[in-house]
Amino acid sequence: MDDPVAAVAALDEPTRRRLYDFVVRQSTPTGKDEAAAAVAVPRTTAGFHLDKLVEMGLLDVVHERRTGRSGPGAGRPAKLYRRSDSQIEVSLPDRRYEAASHLLTDALLEAQATGEAPREILNRRAYEWGADLAAQASGVLTEALEDFGFEPRQQDGAILLGNCPFHSLAQRHTELVCGMNLCLVSGLLDGIEASGVSARLDPSPGHCCVRLDQAPSSRSPSVSR
Repeated sequence: MDDPVAAVAALDEPTRRRLYDFVVRQSTPTGKDEAAAAVAVPRTTAGFHLDKLVEMGLLDVVHERRTGRSGPGAGRPAKLYRRSDSQIEVSLPDRRYEAASHLLTDALLEAQATGEAPREILNRRAYEWGADLAAQASGVLTEALEDFGFEPRQQDGAILLGNCPFHSLAQRHTELVCGMNLCLVSGLLDGIEASGVSARLDPSPGHCCVRLDQAPSSRSPSVSR
């Protein structure tokens, strides 16, 4: 989904929201006529809003013959609507708790299977994840950090991270989560090959616990390869 904020905002229209709620409560795909009757709007109005929900990625369209007949004379398949398989997440500021849960769960399962310390596995997997994120990035460090929600800010030869994507977890389990975060950022740095930049833990109010220090020759508006 290109714009989850716009998708959620699309539900602010009352008729559209009622149509969405009706469709997703049904056990089978729903037709335009059925949805229009359920929320007491004209068929054309229902069709407009349902198609807008499809456009925003909130609903999917399927075509089925509701009579159960097939072959010649069975008629055209009906256009039906159902909940989309897409998952929408909107968080301000940006949070990545689902990603953290996957890292923590995978580390626990691997530890049970191998006997290795869970924290060592977690840190290794976080580093590998950071390297994977680097492979998807443009090669500009600040842009890669921005894409992940860290809100990088350059200050006095350092890059401070204005947001922690794992904020509430880090507050409750500071040592564990901040260590994971440091390994993730380190993997991102190595993956982008951001020479002259190093990551370290340096918690401060209003910032992520990770701080990135730049060598004098690397200090510029955007750190790239």
